[in-house]
Amino acid sequence: MPHPASVTPDAPHPVGVPLLTQQWLDLCFVHWAVAPETVAGLLPPGTVADVHDGSTYVGLVAFRMHRVGWLGLPGVPYLGSFPETNVRLYSVDGHGRRGVVFRSMDAARLIPVVMGRVGFRLPYLWSRMRVRADGDTVTYTSSRRWPGPRGASSRLVVRRGERIEEPTELEHFLTARWGMHNAFFGGAAYLANEHPRWPLHRAELLTCEEDLVAAAGLPAPPGAPVSVLYSPGVPVRLGRPARHPAGIPTP
Repeated sequence: MPHPASVTPDAPHPVGVPLLTQQWLDLCFVHWAVAPETVAGLLPPGTVADVHDGSTYVGLVAFRMHRVGWLGLPGVPYLGSFPETNVRLYSVDGHGRRGVVFRSMDAARLIPVVMGRVGFRLPYLWSRMRVRADGDTVTYTSSRRWPGPRGASSRLVVRRGERIEEPTELEHFLTARWGMHNAFFGGAAYLANEHPRWPLHRAELLTCEEDLVAAAGLPAPPGAPVSVLYSPGVPVRLGRPARHPAGIPTP
């Protein structure tokens, strides 16, 4: 088993010349605890489930992607701005790099979906989506169009609470993730990211109607989430994929 790097609220390594720049806005983080063996077969080769106090986590993260830009160019106003909802898991590789693994990435723009699927082998899916704010309440809706399963959907309604001055160890674990593991053209790749420290608020989950978790190949959530958070967002820089052997034998 790897010795994971420390969980830090700031990116441990700066991204030099970014492959992508973007903003993640109006984020809602909903998390359920699961046993590590539940997700073991769903992680890329060379990674294992990252755990906190014996559990790993399934995250449902809804937000607005804003002005995605390539290679330092200005962000694109229309094609680069859209709602997105991700189902993600938590991973660590043989170098100790902690990251996330995306099981599904519903997004509202078809061209970015196709580019993400073809160029990065990411599980992007085209969906009809909306993010609507009303005072302290934010509603996120999603209904899948392509490639399926058609109609897989979610409706999350959260009420933003007080600002968190010092996140708990679990809140850091769930949000301070400085990279992504992905199966990339026959091998495992790690894509680092960098952004300012998260501004986090605790949040109340008023509505959670979803089948995206089950559609992503995971058991349906067993009950109430263990953590619900909101963030107004951060600007993000993503590096190029690093294709280094992770050094963990996996089935």
